[in-house]
Amino acid sequence: MPITEQQLLQILPNAGRQAGVFVPVLNTAMGKYGIVTRLRIAAFIAQVGHESGQLTRLVENLNYSAEGLMKTWPSRFDLVRATAAARKPEQIANIVYGGRMGNTAPGDGWKYRGRGLIQVTGKTNYAACGDAMGLDLVSRPELLEQPQYAALSAAWFWSVNGLNTLADAGDLKGVTLRINGGLNGQTERQALYDKALKVLA
Repeated sequence: MPITEQQLLQILPNAGRQAGVFVPVLNTAMGKYGIVTRLRIAAFIAQVGHESGQLTRLVENLNYSAEGLMKTWPSRFDLVRATAAARKPEQIANIVYGGRMGNTAPGDGWKYRGRGLIQVTGKTNYAACGDAMGLDLVSRPELLEQPQYAALSAAWFWSVNGLNTLADAGDLKGVTLRINGGLNGQTERQALYDKALKVLA
């Protein structure tokens, strides 16, 4: 059950011309990883729609205010540290992602920040995703900014995290928790999901 450009625009109207770019690569990626039923496609499109700003952002936006840093990462930013790092995306990435997820060298947090439609993050995840896709994403992380690899990496992430099973059960909260680690943006994710279910009916 491939999705059409018209359907994608009905679900993600802010995608604009990007919808035409992404329809073929989304259909290829979804087909490869079994995201082929109404429930699976609706959940997948809702999640990638939220994570990518409706297909308009393929690199994580780390331009946080001090308040945003303390709210998003309370264990990493007190007021002093948040004030010093505010609006400095590279510094923020290195604080938040440095020393974990395989990021061991100085600057790895920034180099392996979230990319693709579901924001693959961390050197370990870039390596695993690259192995699955036959690409050297450790040396060339920017490849995930290309539509075909942005879509394929999202479908790969979906598959390795067992999200088809949760989508089959209609468990959008469970899907969000596996993608986000919390329920950030759940209201928008739910609205996109509800719209997708109608459009794909």
